[in-house]
Amino acid sequence: MKVSCPPRHAAILFVAATCVSSAALALDTLKKIRDSGAITLGYRESSVPFSFLDASKQPVGYSMDLCYKVVGALKRELKMPGLAVKLQPVTPANRIPSLLENKIDLECGSTTNNAERRKQVAFTVSTYIAGAKYLYKGNAPVKGVDDFAKKPVVTTQGTTTEKILRGIDTQNSLHMEILLGKDHAESFGMVASGKARAFFMDDILLYGLRAESPAPQDYEVSTKLLSIEPLSLMMRNDDPAFKRLVDLEVTRVIMDGEIYPLYKKWFQSPIPPKNINLNVPMNFLLRDSFKAPSDQLFN
Repeated sequence: MKVSCPPRHAAILFVAATCVSSAALALDTLKKIRDSGAITLGYRESSVPFSFLDASKQPVGYSMDLCYKVVGALKRELKMPGLAVKLQPVTPANRIPSLLENKIDLECGSTTNNAERRKQVAFTVSTYIAGAKYLYKGNAPVKGVDDFAKKPVVTTQGTTTEKILRGIDTQNSLHMEILLGKDHAESFGMVASGKARAFFMDDILLYGLRAESPAPQDYEVSTKLLSIEPLSLMMRNDDPAFKRLVDLEVTRVIMDGEIYPLYKKWFQSPIPPKNINLNVPMNFLLRDSFKAPSDQLFN
């Protein structure tokens, strides 16, 4: 089936040079969806506010809403109004293998799009821009990363922050004891229990975990950015027909202005399960990126 590119959106979509009618693929995701009658979305359980579980243990969040926008586009383009949605939990450690092993078709989380990962997988246009920081207990005397020399710190396994943290440790000869949580909730729990002195991760995820904790006032988040992290929905590589459809829909959501009420819903309004408002204004990097959506920013 040929998926045409609407002229308006094709003109503003900087990630695709041309529209193609078919693709030489390792796996044709559109065919897989047609044949099975379903798409499988990968979700996270603790990536507030991107993808997490609400009080009824259902995945919700900013990235989930964007993925459901893509599902709507698939229903229209493939003429499949009854397209089923299957949900599969993934972690930072298994999200890429889950795509490569065809266990999911689209990852709806908080994954950083960088050149190293693009060797294995593909990303849609950037949907958020975060930066790595660290969270620590407010009663601890912390002025900077030097205070963690020879101390236990934690990040989540399989994230770009793990590489950043190891680089900081090596460059500054800090000899930190670097612990790895299986997911963000476990990593945060290590700081809460005193097992780790600090949790290094994307700033917005730290704000979300702090807000959802029983005692948010007990924790501080550092001010200096340690990196710039463009986040995107993730899909299989070498599948341009599916990527084109995803890119066009996410770009439409951005350029038609639908992204702004979505942002307000998840970053500046009370969110489940505790109805806490993260109150995080849109940063200038994200606002500027929405003027010219791209799948390759900063790296």
